Amino acid sequence: MSKAEWRSRITAERRSQVTEERAREAEALAVAAARLPGDTVGAYVPFGTEPGSASLLDQLLDQGKQVLLPIVPDEPGPLGWAVYEGPSSLGPGRLRGLLEPTGRRLGPDTLGTADLVLIPALAVDDEGVRLGRGAGYYDRSLSFAAPGTALIAVVRDAELVRALPAEPHDVRMTGVLTPGHGLVPRPVG
Repeated sequence: MSKAEWRSRITAERRSQVTEERAREAEALAVAAARLPGDTVGAYVPFGTEPGSASLLDQLLDQGKQVLLPIVPDEPGPLGWAVYEGPSSLGPGRLRGLLEPTGRRLGPDTLGTADLVLIPALAVDDEGVRLGRGAGYYDRSLSFAAPGTALIAVVRDAELVRALPAEPHDVRMTGVLTPGHGLVPRPVG
């Protein structure tokens, strides 16, 4: 399948997911994320049918971690970042329905301070190829992560797949976080 076909299939599957199942999975992801190491975590506020919830962010805060959240730029390019300070620190973002931190804007290079980055994805394959929404914000941003930073895609269990189409600019994930499996290393050896 092409990337577009994968996106269409997974988006349809996510839309058919019942609310209770989405909530159970979000809670499992929050518990699994709380076990991840690191003092500074790049994360995201789930948008639409993306796995996770704000409770994942709050769990990280409760553990004393600094949480960086992305800010979508006005023009296509790498994401900006700001520190998450709790639910009241979020406001409407540039994209309809997206919440972003309202605090001081930090540049793309701020991602270099993160010990690990949780990244939304539609699917991830055995080699760590991540399928995103197609806008390229994360592929342009992850080059700012320090060498050795854990790049962890967050997906539903069924979104771990054998193989996805890959392009040279696709940044490979070092792991995947799922509700049923927790942290799953990539690439598969």
